[in-house]
Amino acid sequence: MFRRKRNRYSFYQKKKTLTPKIIREVLSWLFVTVVAVALAFVFVSVFGMQVSNIGDSMTPTFSNGQILLVNRLSYKILRPSKGDIIVFLPNGNTNSHYYVKRVVAVSGDVVQIIDGKLYINGEIAEEDSELYDKMEDAGIAANEIKLKSGEYFVLGDNRNSSEDSRSANIGVVTGKMIVGKVWFKFKAADAGGGFVLK
Repeated sequence: MFRRKRNRYSFYQKKKTLTPKIIREVLSWLFVTVVAVALAFVFVSVFGMQVSNIGDSMTPTFSNGQILLVNRLSYKILRPSKGDIIVFLPNGNTNSHYYVKRVVAVSGDVVQIIDGKLYINGEIAEEDSELYDKMEDAGIAANEIKLKSGEYFVLGDNRNSSEDSRSANIGVVTGKMIVGKVWFKFKAADAGGGFVLK
């Protein structure tokens, strides 16, 4: 009876012992994790950049001062699409702060704002009637604007508090002005840090 108990105890003791095989496996997983984190850091450093969203033109999507991570590589391969949130320098002005806006129309589209609503190719944009307030100022889009190759029309999500493609000093955005696509948004400081995929 005593011997059986001792055998059980020695069995549990053996089970708890770390074997060289387990140690090697743990170390290999640790190595893979460290390499993956290092590669991700290099990728973000080379192809990404951080910008601060200035103002409330993109609320509620982004708040004033919120830090955004921008993918600078994506538009070297692809073109911006409707709905993308881009970062650009108006007229390529490197002395300006970065502008963050949503692409609402792309090359070949005809844009016009009528009675505060966005029309693309003669039809009201679906999301316009559902998500956004009626625009008080049509700006240069009071008349039809035909977007040429490499041109994009952008608006802020908070449309009555946004300087965007409606403004004569910004106008349509060209591919050369675009820095990249918003990739991640870091949570606001009061939300406890961290980041979320946009």
